[in-house]
Amino acid sequence: MKHKNNTGSSENSSPPVYPMPLVRVDVACLSVADGELKVLLAQRAEEPYKSCWGLPGGVLRIDLDASLELAARRVGRERTQLELGQLDQVATVGGADRDPRAPWAMTVVYRCLVGGDFAPETGKRVDAFRWFTLGELAQASKKGQIAFDHHSLVMQAVAGLKADVQAMRFAPSWFAEPFTVPELQAFSETVLGEPLDKVTFRRRLDVQQVIQPLSGQMRTGPYRPAQLYSLTEKFNASES
Repeated sequence: MKHKNNTGSSENSSPPVYPMPLVRVDVACLSVADGELKVLLAQRAEEPYKSCWGLPGGVLRIDLDASLELAARRVGRERTQLELGQLDQVATVGGADRDPRAPWAMTVVYRCLVGGDFAPETGKRVDAFRWFTLGELAQASKKGQIAFDHHSLVMQAVAGLKADVQAMRFAPSWFAEPFTVPELQAFSETVLGEPLDKVTFRRRLDVQQVIQPLSGQMRTGPYRPAQLYSLTEKFNASES
């Protein structure tokens, strides 16, 4: 005979089962190339949105992923065949209409700024890769060629990158060192999409102690030599 506890339920009855959401991680790989900010999109090899373009992503695996960042690194490695650099969490979004494969789905979005030598090769569930400028992304979205809500996710990643550059928060993996001040300014202008005053930009670099000169190192060319710099130690420490 089953005995009932104070709540009126049987002692050996099973706890209620609640449906769980589909949990994914997606990575927005951004790059400054040819004077423009671009995002790497993968052409999907499977439904839903087969042949459409979307962020490299995958399902969170509790048997493989000790943390969300490690999940993003695993997914990035599986999709691009490359190791990703510094990852920054952008947003967590979810809802009942995000993914037709589940009644409720969420994704944790990361961004990674990569250099011009980042050459991904197609991995799991990817037919091809393509770099999109933000203008090309907008046009493809209007034509229904972008999977899920990934246009919105990319723009959130871009907004976060712009906020970091506006605040002069840089990471050593974002560009090659050493560099000149004009090169750093050109990088910043490309990300922000607007010109910056040279004097103000240099003053902010000095006040915020962003860069340090490399003694005796100059960049030569057709014009007068330019001093070479690296990021100060506080930026290198923040990446470790």
